[in-house]
Amino acid sequence: MATERIVIDPITRIEGHLRIELEAEGGRIGNAWACATQFRGIEKILEGRDPRDAWAFAQRICGVCTGVHAIASIRAVEDAIKCRIPESAELIRNLVSGMATLQDHVMHFYHLHALDWVDVMSALAADPAATSRLAASVSPWPNNSASWFKEVQQRVATSAKGGLGIFASGYWGHPAYRLPPEANLMAVAHYLEALKWQREIIKLHTIFAGKNPHPNYLVGGMATSINLDNQLTINKVRLDQLGELIREARRFVDEVYYPDVMAIAGFYPEYASIGVSSPTLMAVGESAFSCAGTPAGKPVAAGLLMDGDYRTSHPFNPRMVAEYVSSAWYLYPEGDRQGLHPWQGRTEPNYTGPKPPYRQLSDQEKYTWCKAPRYDGRPVQVGPNARIMLAYAQGHPDTVQLANRDLGKLKAGVEALNSTLGRTYCRALESVILARRMEEWFAALNERIRSGDVSTFNAELWEPESWPKQAQGMGYLEAARGTLSHWVEIENGRIARYQCVVPSTWNSSGRDPNGLMGPYEQALAGDKKHPLVDPKRPVEVLRTIHSFDPCLSCAVHLLVPGGPAFEVKVR
Repeated sequence: MATERIVIDPITRIEGHLRIELEAEGGRIGNAWACATQFRGIEKILEGRDPRDAWAFAQRICGVCTGVHAIASIRAVEDAIKCRIPESAELIRNLVSGMATLQDHVMHFYHLHALDWVDVMSALAADPAATSRLAASVSPWPNNSASWFKEVQQRVATSAKGGLGIFASGYWGHPAYRLPPEANLMAVAHYLEALKWQREIIKLHTIFAGKNPHPNYLVGGMATSINLDNQLTINKVRLDQLGELIREARRFVDEVYYPDVMAIAGFYPEYASIGVSSPTLMAVGESAFSCAGTPAGKPVAAGLLMDGDYRTSHPFNPRMVAEYVSSAWYLYPEGDRQGLHPWQGRTEPNYTGPKPPYRQLSDQEKYTWCKAPRYDGRPVQVGPNARIMLAYAQGHPDTVQLANRDLGKLKAGVEALNSTLGRTYCRALESVILARRMEEWFAALNERIRSGDVSTFNAELWEPESWPKQAQGMGYLEAARGTLSHWVEIENGRIARYQCVVPSTWNSSGRDPNGLMGPYEQALAGDKKHPLVDPKRPVEVLRTIHSFDPCLSCAVHLLVPGGPAFEVKVR
């Protein structure tokens, strides 16, 4: 049987254009290349600027991840100038980034990933009363009524008559869809509810940080004033509102998102062994915690699981990080085989690929704008499954209890978390744990306010005259998609060098000088067993790549050499 060359472009536009090129034969993927086709260059923009302004530029890297780049940037600068921030400011940062992560995880599942598993048109055949009984069997969510599911079904029917609207051009009817009609209707209803939910809970950002997206931050703390007697600051009324938003966030996670993921997972057990990626996973602690310098002092310590040993947590050493450009369109003075630590990193674009329109990028040694970060020479997987697996290895009580319960239901071991289904499940499990942590952070913040500690800003090192002439700093954050780090060199009060090593850089990286694939590539072609039944409707590929959470947009193009170009619209 002949080998087919297949191109899916774009798989995502929201977080940058991602193109996947494949070789497939006999319904299996034999090779894969992840091609980032958009140049970022924020690092170049920051050179020569005031470090106190870096966060405002850095968070414009992405409008989906929003404030996480700002926090990593601020922590890098604070690390460089050795600035410690008030405890209340740290708690507020955790709450702001924590809510962003919850919103991101829920929106990713329902609006960017669920329709890889859910057949919307099948919902038209569902019995609303049976759907209500199904929903009530998995959750006490108050909207599990037959009347609500009937209303949703009518909306879908109206949408179908009008060309499907937001559900247009899906792979409806694909044989890989397995949910019964009632489960599909339940998921579609929750898809719509999640849209309203996310709009409400993110108001926490506007209360604490002025706006969303791109909340306001401050080197030295937070631009948040606390005064219980002032109508223009964080006062009792706003604290009550914040508490309700946090409770509502947890309620939806516990009663809708998490049960839906578990319900859907039961119909796709084989995906617990499909999409296995890098056997080395890394996290710098719990999601939403930020830290300057070497991460420390967290309930889950920074660390790595190395080479498929998912029981042993190894300490994290930031000196072991290096970025390579052997497959990327950049120039290093030392040559393509030399990896550079982020503090010595360079961002010198050097596009050598074909002029568009082109059919292939992977027929050349360089095929992506994404550098290849490596830890001690290893490709590394980052994200919610890395955090959950690290927490499990370290014996974090909530993680161990919940994961053991759920893995037992799925008849799987901890190794199944390194899979397409595992990544999707870990995102939901992490949301349950994170929602609990947010209630703890908010209680701690209230206690500090009650004790009279309302300080949110340390001004001691605000002026550049108080800084050393030369300084280096790094800021870490576990963002929704994985380990995020910003690295800064400051000279005479200005940024001399700036590098970002983001989750998508780790996961979507191309080959390194040793020919080792990045995590996306490994997930698709590492074991040569990944299914691809219909190249014109590559739902299996979407399931695996979307399980890493690279945001999805509107169109996919498939090209088969010697044949016609297929254009397939996706959700």
